[in-house]
Amino acid sequence: MLDGIDERLGTVLRGFDDVLDLGCFDAGFTPPASARVARFDPGFAFARRAGGVQGDEDRLPFADATFDLVVAAGTLDTVADLPGAFALIRRVLRPGGLFLGAFLGAGSLPTLRQVLREAEAERPAIRIHPQVEVRSAGDLLLRAGFRLPVADAETLTVRYASLVRLIGDVRGMAAANVLNDRTALTRPALARAATAFNVRAEADGRVSERFEIVFLTGWAPSPEQDAGRRGPPRPAGSMLPRPGGPFG
Repeated sequence: MLDGIDERLGTVLRGFDDVLDLGCFDAGFTPPASARVARFDPGFAFARRAGGVQGDEDRLPFADATFDLVVAAGTLDTVADLPGAFALIRRVLRPGGLFLGAFLGAGSLPTLRQVLREAEAERPAIRIHPQVEVRSAGDLLLRAGFRLPVADAETLTVRYASLVRLIGDVRGMAAANVLNDRTALTRPALARAATAFNVRAEADGRVSERFEIVFLTGWAPSPEQDAGRRGPPRPAGSMLPRPGGPFG
């Protein structure tokens, strides 16, 4: 996710002075040169490790127009109020500021979902939190007031030798079930899931799992953007016809 964000940031010509690293993990995101960075993460251990502040993305404690770049990698898919989080991110951006985000989207972890359903066929339970489709993510950016919103997805395939290793990765990246109402996975169900997982192994004994990474780009509104959409001003006394007028 950070590689994708760095790639997109590399296409931007403007500079940035104040950066918010929203979902800082181990401070793996390197801000642009000479920029001041604030680290923020919903996980206590992640925030402490990065020397940042713990808090929820839909309750940002920053004043409006504080940053000119906000980067959010790997956390927004677990926010209770995602539209509210996008609105707050736009508010803490200065006019013309840039938001770059990435998270696991819909279509991720299909193998894990399937083997867990098979293991709990009689009483299936929700084991992975709901995920956001790429189109819906773009619509939410637009609703939050971002200009020039872009949402795209990249597929990452990872091959695992065991279900335990896959579950370990999912838990380690906080991508497991974070819903309030959840039930524990029993040992017999876990054993059945492991068997169903091993059945899907390829010739080398590994099973492929898919991660759909949604990347988001959006700009905070600015007078320059408004002027660009309206086009250049007309010369004084111009008699150019308006679109749809009597001349066409």
